[in-house]
Amino acid sequence: MLDRFITPVIKPLLAPAVLLLDKKNVHPDQLTLVGFGLGMLAVPLLALQFWYGALFFIALNRIIDGLDGALARHQKHSSAAGGYLDICLDFIFYAAIPLGFALANPNENALAAAVLLSVFIGTGSSFLAFAIPAEKLNLPRPQFANKSFYFLNGLTEGTETIAFFVAFCLWPTYFPQLAYSFAFLGAITIFTRIHGGYYTLKNQLVKGAKTKKSAVKEPTT
Repeated sequence: MLDRFITPVIKPLLAPAVLLLDKKNVHPDQLTLVGFGLGMLAVPLLALQFWYGALFFIALNRIIDGLDGALARHQKHSSAAGGYLDICLDFIFYAAIPLGFALANPNENALAAAVLLSVFIGTGSSFLAFAIPAEKLNLPRPQFANKSFYFLNGLTEGTETIAFFVAFCLWPTYFPQLAYSFAFLGAITIFTRIHGGYYTLKNQLVKGAKTKKSAVKEPTT
């Protein structure tokens, strides 16, 4: 929900780092892999209950995630392959954070982490599945024009996810309550995305059928 507002603010802040990385001939995919590796270091730190250390690597992962896309656009290297790699590693990273809290305190956190991971599957699949027909139908995407995938908006997006990850690390004893709250918001996102995506595609197909029908000329007698 907040991504559309946060992205324009962050973009100019990344520009100096993007220019430096470009000067060093860093490839966006290399940056994606480095960011993923650093982000995954948060998992053992969470398991050992080093909350602030984990938060540092979570933040580092997210900063690099913003840099790799900006660098790809700057270098004109934006591609389906790079976007695919980025989104796959993002979802692995997202799933790993609740796992880290479950490992830290299985008795208190495991169920909440499992519920949150189930919701993550729903929120992720609901827009990734939509991306396939959306790309085929060439649907407009004005808010995320530079994304490799068609992003279907929702109540919980990247900004909200990171905000909750930060809250998890700052108040780890409240992880179950925070996780259930985030899962509830994510469930709303799943419903709205499936509902909105279904009717968007259905209406698009109806419009396409009407366009084809109107293009057919009546035979002359």
